[in-house]
Formats: sequence, structure tokens, C-alpha cells
Amino acid sequence: MDVITIESGAYKELEAKINMIAQFVNDYKADVTENPDETWVDNYDVCSFLKISERTLQRLRSKGLISYSIISGKSYYTISEIKRMLSERIVKSNEECLKDLISQQRLYAEKRKANKAKK
Repeated sequence: MDVITIESGAYKELEAKINMIAQFVNDYKADVTENPDETWVDNYDVCSFLKISERTLQRLRSKGLISYSIISGKSYYTISEIKRMLSERIVKSNEECLKDLISQQRLYAEKRKANKAKK
């Protein structure tokens, strides 16, 4: 093991620079806002908030009317794709249902981030 000695003034200066970098990183993370249109939601969320059945959603996938991704056997959709479906009247639902979906997804993401921070 090597022991390195430095003057206390140099150590305090180094510590101040490290703290400044850490503060910059934390401020940058706070400034970065996620685009809600790029948020991914699963079948359950889409069906419950748009008030459609899972079979209807499956039918939309089979006909190629909605784009989706499958991860570990579970289907996910972007908010932008759901907005497109609503604007093209593929699914008859209202804008309020979509706003509920987005707000619930934000709350869920914030909970997840808070749980990660605790660990």
C-alpha cells in the first residue's frame, strides 16, 4: 500500500473541486426533463386508462394499427403511439384518459427513482 501525503490546503482545494463537480452533476440531472411522448407503458396501463379490452389491443397489434415492442413476453407502447391512435380515431377514447395515463406513469417513475435513491 502506498501512502501519499499532501498539504491540507491542497487537500481542501481538491475536496472543493470534487464537491463542485458533484453539485454540477446533480443540477444537470435535475434539469434533464423526460419527454412524456417517449415514455413506455404496458398493456395493463393502456387498457385501463383508455378503457379498452386486452383483446381490442391485441387486435390492433395483429392488424398493424399500433406499433409496440415486446420485452420478456410483455408488450409495451409509447405515449406518442397512443396519441396517434387517438388522433386518427383508431380507438374511441378521450384526451382526459390519456392525461390520466401520463400522470400515473410520471408518479410511478418518480416512486421508482425514489426507491433507487434509498438503496
